[in-house]
Amino acid sequence: MVRFERFEVEKWMDDYENIPAILNIAETCAASVSIDELVQLSEDKTVNPLQTGTVLTYGAIRGSSTLRERIASLYEEEQLSADNVLITQGAIAANFLVFYSLVGPGDHVICVYPTYQQLFSVPESLGAEVSLWRLRAENRFIPDVDELQKLVKSNTKMIVINNPNNPTGVPIPGDVVNKIVDFAKARGIIILSDEVYRPLFHDGLENNAKVPPSVADLGYEQAIVTGSLSKAYSLAGIRVGWIASRDKAIIERLAEARHYTAISVSQLDDQVASYALSPAVRRPLLKRNMALAKRNADMVKAFVEKHNSVCTWVAPSAGTTAFIQFHVGGKPVDDVAFCRDVLDQTKVFFVPGSYCFGRGQDFAGYVRVGYAGSTAVLAEALDKLGVYMEQKV
Repeated sequence: MVRFERFEVEKWMDDYENIPAILNIAETCAASVSIDELVQLSEDKTVNPLQTGTVLTYGAIRGSSTLRERIASLYEEEQLSADNVLITQGAIAANFLVFYSLVGPGDHVICVYPTYQQLFSVPESLGAEVSLWRLRAENRFIPDVDELQKLVKSNTKMIVINNPNNPTGVPIPGDVVNKIVDFAKARGIIILSDEVYRPLFHDGLENNAKVPPSVADLGYEQAIVTGSLSKAYSLAGIRVGWIASRDKAIIERLAEARHYTAISVSQLDDQVASYALSPAVRRPLLKRNMALAKRNADMVKAFVEKHNSVCTWVAPSAGTTAFIQFHVGGKPVDDVAFCRDVLDQTKVFFVPGSYCFGRGQDFAGYVRVGYAGSTAVLAEALDKLGVYMEQKV
């Protein structure tokens, strides 16, 4: 029997997020949209998101050519084609499939930390040894490439990064991404880059020198990227993600393993995803979500600055999450007890950092806030949290 650690952040969400009248600032998707809203956003009202005459067979096993071509176009065109893309049920399935297919006993994996627990717990459950590559607040949560030399081993099979990072909301800068790729390339190590938040840079994608490249764009054959429509594209409900790699042998290996977990993604989901990634929809959808993320992040920034005697952070510049540390008398709060008491007293719901992203007392006092949902909900939640802190902390 495979032994795995409990997936703490998903268990926490499952336990609490359906409480009535909750003010949910734990959710990490940009405010979700309906199909009707996608149509309203579209710059071409003549195209329908669903082909209602489609016979609902399994459809294209690896995902429709239209969807895979549109995903490939998110990267540099000369690097990837539709044949370099495999469609999955969300990025969570994409990441699992990469580990299931490529990692096992005798392998060593290096993974940034903190990050989404799946990225280090799944390879451990498959028998691999995992070394955690600690991201430090004093280094603004940017990985120190010099530490890779201390972590790497002769059997290192994979380096796992998450860019932009969950929970910190900090992207790995382009020069650091290039150094990581160079390090891996020199040793023949696979890189897995979970880039589910990648399009959502608060200062925009175009003419923004601070936007780091995707590892898929750096010419390394053994680079693997995962992404999805859930976070930056507001479509968690269709459960569409992907794996992309220049190495077609890797894609074929993953496709063979995928037969054991999925025949295909729903044709309806595929059609909605293809529509969302069409130029006429993708541009206004991302414009909406970038503006939403920036506006709401500024609200959280104002809150942290107002209460800087009891909370500190590294301000996020991408994605939808912030990692905030609360402390009293110079000591971190018990973040689990803090989150539960805040929820009980105010209905404000967020995620404890040490419990859901750390081991032992790592990241004590931290909470993850998902701020890119409803602006009205965030405003109310921050107001109530402010009152709570004035009364209790």
